[in-house]
Amino acid sequence: MSEKHDVTGAPTTGHVWDDDLADFTNQPPKWWMLGLAASAIWVVVYWLYYPSVPLPTSNTFFKGVGGWTAIKEMEADKGEVDAVRGKYEAKLKGMAPAAILADNDLTEYVKRSGKVLFGDNCAPCHGTNGVGTKDKEGLFAPVLNDDDWLYGGKIDDIYASISGGRQSMMLAHHPSERELIELEHMEKLGLPGAEAHNIALGLTPHQIDAVAKYVLALSEGKGDSPEVAPGKLVYMSSDCTGCHGLDGKGNQAMGAANLTDNIWRFDGSLEGIKYTSSVRLN
Repeated sequence: MSEKHDVTGAPTTGHVWDDDLADFTNQPPKWWMLGLAASAIWVVVYWLYYPSVPLPTSNTFFKGVGGWTAIKEMEADKGEVDAVRGKYEAKLKGMAPAAILADNDLTEYVKRSGKVLFGDNCAPCHGTNGVGTKDKEGLFAPVLNDDDWLYGGKIDDIYASISGGRQSMMLAHHPSERELIELEHMEKLGLPGAEAHNIALGLTPHQIDAVAKYVLALSEGKGDSPEVAPGKLVYMSSDCTGCHGLDGKGNQAMGAANLTDNIWRFDGSLEGIKYTSSVRLN
């Protein structure tokens, strides 16, 4: 470099390396200085136009001379969306689900808007794309993409489930400690009707174990196996049949699950079925 440019007498910072390397004190190029000045001016303009400086003493902030806020921008954007959606929303009022599906334009609209509504309101429990969610006790919310429906899968059934909600009718089958002592005492004395009294109050741990084994066998098509006959007797004698039916195929009007299809609302293991049979699950 020194061979091509004579730097004799050029001002330097005074720092020298390797005997002949020094830092010049030349000013930056004019284009660079102009860019720096323009940037500084832009910062000042931006700072004055938009909300920027907090004012801690008055618990507020400098609102800017432009009057811009994120809320105003959001409302403006929302207004544009509402203008597009308005014509569809006006038609939907008072329409039955079947009538909506008979209109191609409305069907396409509700599919698109429904996906957004599902993500905002339903996905936290039912999971993205309706895959369901699980906690330590098993399935927390039903799977919605398997075409297995507790209360029916027709459009009117689904509408009723969403608009009115669903509450389980299953009762807890685990009696209290006091009831267990009374039942045990009755059975020891051989009092007549002890078994019926037992089932009326709830199922003992032994009975819950037996009926869980029967339900598991029922889901595998082995409900008539002699090994699960004690559990079948408990199932037929208790209130299980009132909802799930004698054949275990359930009742959609009551939201009682089909116990024969091997599709489980909660944990389908033996321990999971025992737990489901012991407590009231929605």
